[in-house]
Amino acid sequence: MQFGNGSVRKILLAAVVATGLGIAVTACDAPVEDGRASFERGDYASAARLYKLAADQGNANAQYNLGLMYTNGQGVTQDYREAARLYKLAADQGIADAQYNLGVLYENGQGVTQDYREAARLYKLAADQGDASAQSNLGLLYDNGQGVPQDYREAVRLYKLAADQGFADAQYNLGHRYYNGQGVTQDYREAARLYKLAADQGIAGAQYNVGVMYVEGQGVMQDLVLAHMWFDLAGSGLSGEDRENSLRNRDIIAAKMAFTQIERARDMARLCQTSNFKQCGV
Repeated sequence: MQFGNGSVRKILLAAVVATGLGIAVTACDAPVEDGRASFERGDYASAARLYKLAADQGNANAQYNLGLMYTNGQGVTQDYREAARLYKLAADQGIADAQYNLGVLYENGQGVTQDYREAARLYKLAADQGDASAQSNLGLLYDNGQGVPQDYREAVRLYKLAADQGFADAQYNLGHRYYNGQGVTQDYREAARLYKLAADQGIAGAQYNVGVMYVEGQGVMQDLVLAHMWFDLAGSGLSGEDRENSLRNRDIIAAKMAFTQIERARDMARLCQTSNFKQCGV
């Protein structure tokens, strides 16, 4: 199982960072700030109205924010086509989040005709600005050969850029490439390290894979207690057949464990969950 398409991004704040002598506040900045304040109060209808005032004057942040509200149906009727139109206006002005979100719409065929090549182009624009979500999604397109030639080395390069920023999906997918030796030299230890980074951020598929590696002793010392813990955690986050497999694996190894070991694994799983995955395996 691979994780790729993230959800659309948070509201982009309208704050401007001055670099040099300072930046003048234009007339269309005020509606953006007022719109943000309305949004934070939960007054989405007013926020949408104010963002539209600024968006109609060409304010890229307002165009992006209003696009996000059309994506989510906040203060307006959900409309992916209008969201795509607004994202494009902001993307053409270089807003990385808008480039990313528009890429997601093209990848999924929401509000636009599905077009992996256009999704890849937009992700690259955002990725070149250091956007981790775009780097990860573009890596997945290279992984699967969608919109670009399949290229595991390029996928690895992009995953690494995002993984180094702490992006869990990229850590998980990069772990796959190290586990399978695709685009890199096979390295179970590095695969386990990357899976663990993603698992510690709550990625259930990564938790499952860490459990497998502890059972098999691949890249880590074999440890059934830790394997039981990770399968238990993964079972809470997965669904359907994946969940059944995780819990089945947990029960299979439980048959080889002492009662005290099982209790220890359960205690560790509870601590991991209650600490929001900050204290796993301790």
